[in-house]
Amino acid sequence: MIEVKNLYKRYHNHHGSDWVLKNINLTIPQGVSVGLIGSNGAGKSTLLRLIAGMDSPERGEVIRHSRVSWPVGLAGGMQNNMTGRQNVKFVARAQGCKPDEVKHVIAFVEEFAEIGDAFDEPVRTYSSGMRARLSFGLSLSFDFDVYISDEATAVGDRAFKEKAKALFESKVGQASIIMVSHSEGILKDLCQAGVYLKEGEAFWYDDVKTAISDYHKDSDAKKSTRQTGQSIPTNAANKTAAVNAQHLPSDIPGAKKHLQQCRQKLQKAKANLVTAKEQQFLPRLLHLIEKDVVLRQKEIISAREHLEALEAAQQDEPPTIPNQQNSKGNTDV
Repeated sequence: MIEVKNLYKRYHNHHGSDWVLKNINLTIPQGVSVGLIGSNGAGKSTLLRLIAGMDSPERGEVIRHSRVSWPVGLAGGMQNNMTGRQNVKFVARAQGCKPDEVKHVIAFVEEFAEIGDAFDEPVRTYSSGMRARLSFGLSLSFDFDVYISDEATAVGDRAFKEKAKALFESKVGQASIIMVSHSEGILKDLCQAGVYLKEGEAFWYDDVKTAISDYHKDSDAKKSTRQTGQSIPTNAANKTAAVNAQHLPSDIPGAKKHLQQCRQKLQKAKANLVTAKEQQFLPRLLHLIEKDVVLRQKEIISAREHLEALEAAQQDEPPTIPNQQNSKGNTDV
């Protein structure tokens, strides 16, 4: 089992320091394989690195109750002046393998990587594909409880991809996988559950297919908005309102569900604020969480007015579209 508690992550650079991930709370059960879903830049690879222990959160923690692999196929740890065989031998020893186990790991990687005589050549002479093959085989030669994969099955030609996928499938049942892949077919084949990353938040799904479906709905809504030529405001407050407008359902049941979801998000935001105050977060972080509460309140106003307009239209009454900027009231209702 892996627990992710109150996790925040951002990168400080000259482009700014927006949160990549904010207040992520997840419990990944033992034996459950999970696919991470989200658009480019949503934070999928960042969350994987945090789970693998290769990066540190700004706040919060990742608690691992099992043996977690490094990202499958990661070639960054290879020593360029050593041969492939020497690199594999070194890693096997570092993992605490006994002499017979070291031999088994070397034989497995040599057979799986299919790089021939290059296995005994310095890694600096390898192509990127050869490095990936070697590191992929090395990663899966050990018996971890959880394997981390970031596009690992995209390595190599078609035959090798099939071989890599088959090896992953052989691990399912013995261990679990947390993976990112642009191939939805692989996610559906290898994963049971899904985590949809959206706007820095993580949403758990018991069925990865439902997570993929919701991701497509959001993507289609954004695409439809762009095609209709609606302008996207540039300031932060208007930008948030525009994003919310893209997701407003066109039917009354959907609008009611959306309003309920907005209320739940507000409750969560307020709970985050209470936690932030109790734990005495830095003023800047506290300010961001306070802003999130205000934005969630505005979402509720927008969702409620949208529902009222749909209900008025259904009754053959001319729907009145209120001026959102002048809307006031208790947003907890």
